[in-house]
Amino acid sequence: MAIAAALILVIAVVVFALSGVSLAGDSTALAFVSTGPLGGTIEHVRAYGQNGQPVPLAVERGRLTPKSQLTPGELVSVDVEVRRPGWLGWALGDQRSEHLTLHTPVAQVNEHWMTQPAGAAVHVTFDAPVSAVAYGSTGSLATHTLSSAQRTVSLGQQPAVGGVEIAAAARPWERLGAPTEVSWFPPSRSPVMVALPAAGAQIGPATPIYLTFSQPVSDVLGSGGPRISPATTGHWREINSHTLAFTPSGFGAPLGSTLRMQLPRPVAVTAGSGGTLRTTSQIEWTVPPGSTLRMQQLLAEAGYLPVDWHPVGHAVVAHTPTAQAQAAVDPPKGSFTWRYGNTPHQLEQMWSPDQYTVITKGALMKFENTNGLTVDGLPGPDVWRVLLADALAGKRLDESYSYVYVHREIPETATLWSAGHTIITSPANTGISGAETELGTFPVFEHIPEGTMSGNNPDGSHYEDPGIKWISYFNGGDALHNFDRASFGSPQSLGCVELPLEAAAEIWHYTPIGTLVTVES
Repeated sequence: MAIAAALILVIAVVVFALSGVSLAGDSTALAFVSTGPLGGTIEHVRAYGQNGQPVPLAVERGRLTPKSQLTPGELVSVDVEVRRPGWLGWALGDQRSEHLTLHTPVAQVNEHWMTQPAGAAVHVTFDAPVSAVAYGSTGSLATHTLSSAQRTVSLGQQPAVGGVEIAAAARPWERLGAPTEVSWFPPSRSPVMVALPAAGAQIGPATPIYLTFSQPVSDVLGSGGPRISPATTGHWREINSHTLAFTPSGFGAPLGSTLRMQLPRPVAVTAGSGGTLRTTSQIEWTVPPGSTLRMQQLLAEAGYLPVDWHPVGHAVVAHTPTAQAQAAVDPPKGSFTWRYGNTPHQLEQMWSPDQYTVITKGALMKFENTNGLTVDGLPGPDVWRVLLADALAGKRLDESYSYVYVHREIPETATLWSAGHTIITSPANTGISGAETELGTFPVFEHIPEGTMSGNNPDGSHYEDPGIKWISYFNGGDALHNFDRASFGSPQSLGCVELPLEAAAEIWHYTPIGTLVTVES
């Protein structure tokens, strides 16, 4: 009896061992299910991602491979049900269930900062084999699928100093993971620095700047830090032990400026495309000027132009300093329409969106004068700063658009147009022979109620006339103004446009700095 009992026990142990089922991770698939000779057959396999969504699986020789891509490091739950053979199922139960929770594999870069000889191919090594990589500059990574999983990936020959963002997938059924920065440097006596964007490049006003050093930041810069000029609002942060980042805030770097960064000690940076190094403590970038189109859009919105601007669709610029600064160099799409139904054809012919015409110059001069800026019609950094600030504040000029056009054909006249209406047409006198009033369109640059006008007559003699009223200078010494004459309507001046007193007074109030005056034959 004892022998029989022992024999039965041995048979039971063997049967139990041969009917085992195991579920574990796998080196190529997501998981591997193993059944003993008496374990039965796999009846159901289910997997769920960390968001609870089902993960379809392919089952082949016990390997469970996802049919849809998973994210590296994602938590996945796997359930397997195995049906035992009939007689064994009677003894041990029809089914056996196995459960496994695991994270999909993540491949990490072994070395983020490498020193290597110039001209050699750059190799990136991971802590686990990878099946695919993507690398390149931020936002434009090119994907490369490998013929077989490998730990080391060649990026080919690269510049002597450089950096890329690289992402990897450990398994063919995984998405690429989050990109990480890899930088390489040639041997150098001084610490080597990689700047992104590269030193000397053109950057936007809100473009972040990354400085990566071949040695830890604390070793290179000590307790000091970089200084930026012209002054640019923003903040520095240490990305990692080797990398500093400057993120502009507000309107960022001044438009049309050269942005300089002074380091507390010299470093080696690339000089030109040959990969040679130069040692310096100062690097710089160029910030493009604001676009003429965006300047016109802002001037139109603020009421300084005879046109209105309408953004298309979702092209409205967000009311944040960063968005407004970016739009200055990358203007949104939209269209211009005339503000008034009865606009002089002379004015219409001069308008050209995205072209700096005399209409744009006049509007800009009026904007500069209104805001206490130097009146030169040049959109420098100070002008753009105020333009963007006014856009954020929604400021608009409380004044109609006015325009003066002068005919030199006898009888000579001057016509004032404002806000779609002809306000006055008056007889006028232009310049005599030898002192003709120049043809063309000019913005008013000086606007005074009374002054002394002086100059030279055609014969070389000097004149000086005090007490001249309602003066609006528009072209050198030429101005709209009152002058007492016995008659008006013919050439009698020394280049100015002379007007009767009442007409001069009325026109003067409509011709502040920036108002356009056209003289035509």
